[in-house]
Amino acid sequence: MNDQPAERPQKPISKPTPQLAGYPHRVAEIIRFGDLDPQGHVNQAVFLTYFESGRVAMFRNPDLSIGVPGVTYVMVRMEVDYMKELRWPGNIEVGTGVAEFGRSSFKASQAIFRDGICAAMGRATLVCMDLKTRKATPLPDAAIALLSKWKIQGA
Repeated sequence: MNDQPAERPQKPISKPTPQLAGYPHRVAEIIRFGDLDPQGHVNQAVFLTYFESGRVAMFRNPDLSIGVPGVTYVMVRMEVDYMKELRWPGNIEVGTGVAEFGRSSFKASQAIFRDGICAAMGRATLVCMDLKTRKATPLPDAAIALLSKWKIQGA
């Protein structure tokens, strides 16, 4: 019989909290009363809507566009780390940038800030899809060139 106490697992080393200035694109949003859940804070699903607003503002704006003829981008994965609750009323900022490139995909890194404090971090994986075949296709050089304008420094 082993009566020695079990070793506790080591806590993972925490990542530094992101700063809004580290994101090349930023968009302002308001917290709406309808965003709240019965506990009075913003429902976790609404954070995904805030992230979507940040990506759409960056990717779909004609002046900032990453559009390339014949392809589109579809999200295949979204990860969220919730760090602070958000409450109504208030204003937030969503920071967005490109973290890395794959053969036919790229990862967008995002964070939601209120009064300069990070409330959540998100990572979206988007795959380049050929509009005719509806299948994944390698990222065109033109898409990489456009996306590179939004690359997060050090990512």
